[in-house]
Amino acid sequence: MSQWITSLEGTEAGHTTALILAIMAAFLHALFGALQKGRHDPWLSRGAIDLSYGLIAAPFALFVVPWPEPHMWPIFATVFVIHVGYKLLQGFTYSRGAYTVVYPIVRGTGPLFTVIGAYFLFGETFNGVQWAGLATLLAGIYGLAIYNLRTITAQRDTMVSAMLLAIATGLFVALYTTYDAYGIRATADPFTFLAWFFFIDGLFFMPPVAGYLWWRNPDRPDLGPLMARGVLGAFVAFFSFGAIMLATRLDSVGEAAVLRETSTVFAALIGWAVLGEKVGPRRLTLMALIALGAVIVEMGG
Repeated sequence: MSQWITSLEGTEAGHTTALILAIMAAFLHALFGALQKGRHDPWLSRGAIDLSYGLIAAPFALFVVPWPEPHMWPIFATVFVIHVGYKLLQGFTYSRGAYTVVYPIVRGTGPLFTVIGAYFLFGETFNGVQWAGLATLLAGIYGLAIYNLRTITAQRDTMVSAMLLAIATGLFVALYTTYDAYGIRATADPFTFLAWFFFIDGLFFMPPVAGYLWWRNPDRPDLGPLMARGVLGAFVAFFSFGAIMLATRLDSVGEAAVLRETSTVFAALIGWAVLGEKVGPRRLTLMALIALGAVIVEMGG
């Protein structure tokens, strides 16, 4: 599998594969966000997910994939710090704001700064058509956030702070997207990076930390359903984050990041189908605008 992935780098087949991986990551990332925001406290859900994927990834990292090269350890340390910051901000954001308001803001902030970061880190550039597509996508995403803000009544008292936290979370999305792309390109075997990433990233919610989060919650859920959600979220994370990381190795980091932000469309559909949130003609129009922007970016490239 590793040899097949590396053989696709810089080829038209690699571009097509990256496109498919980015769209798959978009759907799964929206599902991942809904799992964290859903029935249980976001901190407990995230703790259960991270603990699960850290434990599942451990034997693959230690015994299956090649061990990381020496220069990878400082990269993994930086990745860990960035993702801890992202998870803390995301947890505070989901705790204080309605999912369909804060999620579009997080995802809308991410791609703009990812494109800028990819220019400085990898020398990638967007042409005029692609910038127009990005502007279209961002207009749809932020328009969706504003519309949701005007119509949703849940958690209104904390909505302003939730939106500010969502912007900060989006900046960390851009930071981890570009730096993770750097990390997966820095090792010979991409699956070495993925296995060790999930193993190390899961260490933040080690059993004592996860146990404390569960114990301090006054409305503690039963451990069985919580851990079942954690294991499900772990496999969603493997395919979601794994897919976008592989996409950034195979093709343009900026294009992959923009395509992933069609997750906002999937998030709105999940909010409607699963969380019982309404989707009217205005929201459908804004969702179509997001998809159109992604298409323009892809066709423009």
